This record gives sequence, structure tokens and C-alpha cells, in this order.
Amino acid sequence: MARILLAVPPGAEPRLERELERHGHTRVGLSGRDPAGQILPSGCDVVVVSATPAYLGVHLLAASDAAGVRVVGLIGSDADRRHAAGVGLAELAAADDRWEVIEALIAGEDPVTEEAEQAPRAGRVIAVWGPAGSPGRTTLAIAIAAEIAAAGHTVAVADVDTYSGSVAPALALLDESPGFAAACRLAGAGALTRAELERIGSRYLSGHGSFWVLTGIGRPSRWPELSGERVAATLRACREWVDYTVVDTGFSLENDEEISSDLFAPRRNAATITALREADQVIAVGSADPVGLSRFLRAYVDLVELILTTPVTVMNRIRSGAVGPGPAAQVGQALRRFGGIDDPVLVPFDLPAFDGAVLSGRSLRDAAMRSPARQAIGRLVESRILPTSAARVTRRSLHGRRSLPHDSQDWGPGIGPHGGPDVVR
Repeated sequence: MARILLAVPPGAEPRLERELERHGHTRVGLSGRDPAGQILPSGCDVVVVSATPAYLGVHLLAASDAAGVRVVGLIGSDADRRHAAGVGLAELAAADDRWEVIEALIAGEDPVTEEAEQAPRAGRVIAVWGPAGSPGRTTLAIAIAAEIAAAGHTVAVADVDTYSGSVAPALALLDESPGFAAACRLAGAGALTRAELERIGSRYLSGHGSFWVLTGIGRPSRWPELSGERVAATLRACREWVDYTVVDTGFSLENDEEISSDLFAPRRNAATITALREADQVIAVGSADPVGLSRFLRAYVDLVELILTTPVTVMNRIRSGAVGPGPAAQVGQALRRFGGIDDPVLVPFDLPAFDGAVLSGRSLRDAAMRSPARQAIGRLVESRILPTSAARVTRRSLHGRRSLPHDSQDWGPGIGPHGGPDVVR
């Protein structure tokens, strides 16, 4: 077993110490007295260091190279990743990764390659689509990703909207270079690997469950970068990268091939159409008001003709003020009568919760855990997206979490006792 120096913030030490003892390693040195790791204790085999300027520097790497000591960096943000790359450290693990990943790096192994050889990953792609008019595609995509991550799965959110990419500003992420566009360029060159995805991806950090984000294009004029072939190749790479890829798509399903004589010209809506066709599951979201319902039902016809699977219908912003008394029954009847849609998922209108999430740049789960809308989306993920509870990874039980009480509020007839709709089970 190895003799390991921990050079990490005090708050991270207890968990790492427990893992060291559990795996038979010995801790040496005191990180607090030498946070930059310039002085290595005698007999040290490995340094596990926080990849921040306060702990990781060229002096540590130089001393480690001279002594033949392996260095493993723990990254907690994109800034940490850039700093590690700047000083030349390549052996990195996320601060919230499983210990097995860190253990493999300590042993000098490649955990990605070994895992891929033993059990190739077959991740799922979930596309979130909705018609024009801001029905809540981005908000729902982020909320779904947060709920899946909280269940213990690895998740990435990909912004494929070629009209108005909104995931980055919704999560307060700096998208200096759009991650999904960069992934598409690499995919086109046949160079998109897991390491590249982690390099260009942004990391949303949360105590409930962190996830990756491939940000969208900031200017609509850059849509030619997202060709159908590149988008398909990128999503295939994402399947091997994470358990679930949640795709925020655009609204338009118009196929330009019908109005263009050039069959090889790039298509404005190719990214959205390709993402929907590649998806294992499609979530169709509409706004629960007369205008939103009309837009949704008209566009829904085009959606079902485009995809092979049956979409899960989600009606957002359920409220009696827009559709009258008994909003759940009213919306359900309209969908059944004019669209042949049964068993929709209804998300209550909770403006303070959504405003709080946008204001703080956080997911709905992090910003308003008790929100009836959050609870409805949580049940959607549990009942319609994730496998059965016996097969799921339950991270919540590891932390001893329990269900939180909710604030009672009358959303009108048809809404369930937890603030969500009766149709979500």
C-alpha cells in the first residue's frame, strides 16, 4: 500500500482520510503546514493535491519529479482544470469522484480505459423539445439533469439549440467557447474522446449531484457549425462518456430539404432534428395556457412524425388563472381531445421558485427543494426516465437524507397532495 501526502483544504481531509484507511494506505505529512507541497516528507509515494493555486504549483511537481513521487490532482471547477493544465499535471480526478477513480490514478492505471474494456458504457440520450414561445425547455432540461445526478448517475447537459442557447446563462456559466460546438468540431475530425469532452465541458457543482454542461452557441449565426453528422457523432461519444445526456433542443422542426434544391447544403434545424432522432427518449414540453396549448398541439403533429418513440408530454405552468377552475382536468381534456395525448405530466406554476433558480444560477433542486414544481419534475424522472428503484444508485441514502416537508398550497383541483399532478405517480 502507498504512503500518501494529502495537500487539500481542511474540509476535504476527513473523507479522504477515511478512504485512505479503508484501502490500507498510510497518510504522511501535514498539508496545512505546507499547502503548496514544496517539501515532501521522506518515504512519500503519492501526493493527492487540490488543483488550486494555493496547493498545486510548479514547485510541487518539480520536487515530486525529483523524488519519483506520483501526483494526483483533484479538480472542483473549470478554473482548477485550467490551472492544472497550465502547470502540466495530467493525472486528474473530480473532487466528488468515486474513490475507485482516485485509487486507479494512485496505482498508475487509466480508470477510463480499464472501465471501457471491462464494461463498455451504453448511456442514454434524453431530448427535451418544445414549440416556440418559451414553454420551459431549458429549465426542464436542467431540472431533469439535476434530478438524475441526485440519484447518483453521471449526467451531461448538451445545448443544441441553434436559435437561442440558454443553458449557460441559466446556470451562470461563462461560455467563452461554446462546449457543444467545440465537441462537434472535434467529432468532425474524429478526435472527440472522453478526455476532450471533460476538457471542453463545464462542470456544474452541487451538493445534491454535480453534472457536466456542454454550452450552446452564443450567436445564432454560428448554426452551420452544428451539422447533423457532427451532432450525431457527438451524442454517440456522450453515450460512452456519461450515463445520461440531456439535450436541450431548438423549437423548429422544419426540414429545409423540402424547400432547397441543394441536398448537401447545411440545414438550420439539422441539430435539433438529429438530436430528436438519436434520442432514446423525447420529453415534449408545452405551456399550459390557451396560446401555449395551441402552439404545442400544432407542433406535436410534426414531432410524432419525426421520431420513432412515443414522447413523454409535460405541460408546464399549470394554474387556474390561465385556464380556469380545475386546471389539471382542463389541460388533460384538451390534450386528449385535440392531440390524442393521455397521461401527461403536469408541472405546477411556481414563479418564485423558478425566479430564484435563475437569479442564483442554480438548478431548481438546489434553489427550491420544496417547490411543488421541483417535486413534480422529481417524480417525472423517477417514474418515466430512471430505471426501477432496485437498479438505481441511491446517493441520497448515503448521506442520510429524508424527504422534506412541503409547503401546502392550493394549486386547484387535479393537483396531487404533494403539489404535483395526480397523473405523476
